[in-house]
Amino acid sequence: QVQVVESGGGLVQPGGSLRLSCKVSGATLADYAVGWFRQTPGKERERVSCTSVSGGSIYFEDSVTISRDNAKNTVYLQISSLKPADTAVYYCAADPTHDSCELTDYQYWGQGTQVTVSS
Repeated sequence: QVQVVESGGGLVQPGGSLRLSCKVSGATLADYAVGWFRQTPGKERERVSCTSVSGGSIYFEDSVTISRDNAKNTVYLQISSLKPADTAVYYCAADPTHDSCELTDYQYWGQGTQVTVSS
């Protein structure tokens, strides 16, 4: 059974940085595309960044870097220069079939981790 668990969220001041982690268990991460998405109340979930099986990356937000450590079954999202507008629940998702960054292509989702940017 594939499980996705995010961690690393919290309260950070504007201009600060965070590194979010996404642990995928019950699967071989190297066979999965993994994406980071975020959602604020009243808005649709949106794409932040995705990493493909081949290791390629795609970004939809500035000041983020995605990386994967297949040996640890973990994908990271480094977010820098945080702004209050970055406040959201950040979700990680994994999929073994679609090597894309479309939300509807992702089969396995985590519960999310809250990121709050405030002084």
